[in-house]
Amino acid sequence: MAKQVCLVLGANGFIGSHIVDSLVSAGYQVRAFDHFSDARHRFKASDKIEIINGDFFNHNDVVSALKGVAYVFHFISTTTPATVDNDPTLDFETNIKLSVELFQECVNQDVKKIIYPSSGGAIYGENSSENTTEDTLPAPVSPYAIGKLSVEHYLRYFRVKFGLESVVYRISNPYGAHQALNSKQGVIPIFLQLIKAGQPVTVLGDGSMVRDYIYVKDVVNMIVGSFKTAESPLYNIGGGHGTSINELLKIIKSVTGKQVQVKHKDKPATFVDEIVLNTDRFQTEFGIQPVVDMNEGIASLWDQIK
Repeated sequence: MAKQVCLVLGANGFIGSHIVDSLVSAGYQVRAFDHFSDARHRFKASDKIEIINGDFFNHNDVVSALKGVAYVFHFISTTTPATVDNDPTLDFETNIKLSVELFQECVNQDVKKIIYPSSGGAIYGENSSENTTEDTLPAPVSPYAIGKLSVEHYLRYFRVKFGLESVVYRISNPYGAHQALNSKQGVIPIFLQLIKAGQPVTVLGDGSMVRDYIYVKDVVNMIVGSFKTAESPLYNIGGGHGTSINELLKIIKSVTGKQVQVKHKDKPATFVDEIVLNTDRFQTEFGIQPVVDMNEGIASLWDQIK
């Protein structure tokens, strides 16, 4: 029988922690790798998995974690859109370099497949629209998205040259439980934190900017339900419909029951006006639909923040 060990890199992170629990529920043997800096496990299945307290910057830690692994979920990111926007060198000095080293070691250790979460919004950049497919030409204008696309290209290289299988999921705007509440990534948790503190929220532009939001457990169900048998190396993952910032604020007001003070700020030049992912390729192959609507998802995150 083929080995079924799944290594989750970034296992204590926002999406990674949900991936761990979902893989355990699906019957996989799971190895969870993270630095666990706060000593708290965000996943629930701590007693059913192998936990490795490791450093992604330490090559020996990564080599050791890969032993006997069939599937690698590369959910570690050393940057966010905000951290690299003013320091474009940071992404290729850390994320890109370390990812390439990881892929080379996966070849050395006969890993079967890499599962990689890419950007389903910023990566399409100036070619974004209300119906963006996987065939839309990526035109990223932010360092974060350029880095994501670079890693995708390296995965293609390793697939062609070494036969290392991979599947990339371009995820729209995930939100929900376990999301970092003190980071600068994710407009929904940022808004909710500010509202809880009684502070105004900052809206970029006039609030007409449209994004495609999807609850994290829907994201994970789609990934775990498809990675093993995926026929394509690339899928869009999203909610399938757009929500403007102004519409989002109305939902947040309804969920929290609080008045929201709004400040407006000029939209950065690297931001796109509208992005809604077409997920027909994924739905045709797997038929796994998102089931959590925004009212329910935001209410769940609001309960966590409270």
